[in-house]
Amino acid sequence: MHATDGGPEAATGEAPGRVDGARRRVGPYTLITGLDGPRSRTPVPERRYIARGANGQETVLLSLPLPGSDVARFMAEAEASRYLLGSCAAPVTALAAPGEAAWCARPYLPVLPLPTALAVHGGPLPEPTVRALGVALAETLAVLHGQGLTYAGVSPAAVLLSADGPRLSCFGAVRVAAPDGTPRSGLPGLDSGSLPPEQASGGRPRPLGDVYALGATLAYAATGYTAPERDELPASLRTVITRCLSRDPGNRPQLAELTALLSEGTSPAGLLSTEAPAPGLPSAAASSPGAPGPALPASGAPAPGLPVAPPAFAPGLLPGRVIAALAHQSAAVLMAEIPVGPAPASAPGPEPAPAPGPAHSAPPPPPPGPLSAPAHPSLRRN
Repeated sequence: MHATDGGPEAATGEAPGRVDGARRRVGPYTLITGLDGPRSRTPVPERRYIARGANGQETVLLSLPLPGSDVARFMAEAEASRYLLGSCAAPVTALAAPGEAAWCARPYLPVLPLPTALAVHGGPLPEPTVRALGVALAETLAVLHGQGLTYAGVSPAAVLLSADGPRLSCFGAVRVAAPDGTPRSGLPGLDSGSLPPEQASGGRPRPLGDVYALGATLAYAATGYTAPERDELPASLRTVITRCLSRDPGNRPQLAELTALLSEGTSPAGLLSTEAPAPGLPSAAASSPGAPGPALPASGAPAPGLPVAPPAFAPGLLPGRVIAALAHQSAAVLMAEIPVGPAPASAPGPEPAPAPGPAHSAPPPPPPGPLSAPAHPSLRRN
């Protein structure tokens, strides 16, 4: 699968507001534009939009389940993702209420899906950028594994590039696609190249599966393919990425080792930076009031060496065309005209079919409703 087979129009803000030919409401939000390019052939586990609240002030990244997917599993994973830690995690902050069409939302910041970033750039990312991306994602996955979680959704489409570092979306996409014990190969939304073999055959997602998926994602960033020939990989990344892609989980590196290998030969300042993003590109903290930042000690003072905001790519690591696309998206979303006013009354609809877990009706067209959802026991111990 080549990096440039999808168009960047939607994610970079072209023709904002054109969503299926007209404005659509999802819960309390009005859709502005799709996040993923309409011509992209890279599998995306969920439908993603940029949307704005009825008050005209709150902008979010909104996710809907794919048509025909299990909405109860989708909502269970969305609920679990509210508790994700790590600088690259993108926790959900609002969900559909029981009985409402399934959706979840997180605070908006200008982002490009990795496939769109490669399309905008015109090919694979520079090696220093790939290394920085790998270090940031590996460190976040290590934090999540420390929480007793397996991400089970790392893929090129799940990685969102922002000015202040990558974000991981699509948490639990493998578990949403099919329950354990059911073969997952070829299912809609799953990228076969980044799906670990043991999960493709129906095995329970485990931490070393995240290492495989991360290796495939880095291979994609470096070559445009999730399963390139060994000789297509940059020489300095060839061994480490090949180890990640081992079919035997026991031969894959641990995340701490992977972080060290990706950091070799590059100073920490050359990988990540805590400097402010480029002008016109708000950071997560600035653009998302209430968004969680790094954990602080009980005293409230930052720990030694701990940044006070999510880490940013060091200046010069993001290609210029990617930075320009982020700025263009930010401006287009800011200028999008959305009618401000109370949400319309919900239209009556058929009762959803009974299912285990929170009940949700089929996807669009969803009625508006409250933002809360009941707790769901989906935080899994490995």
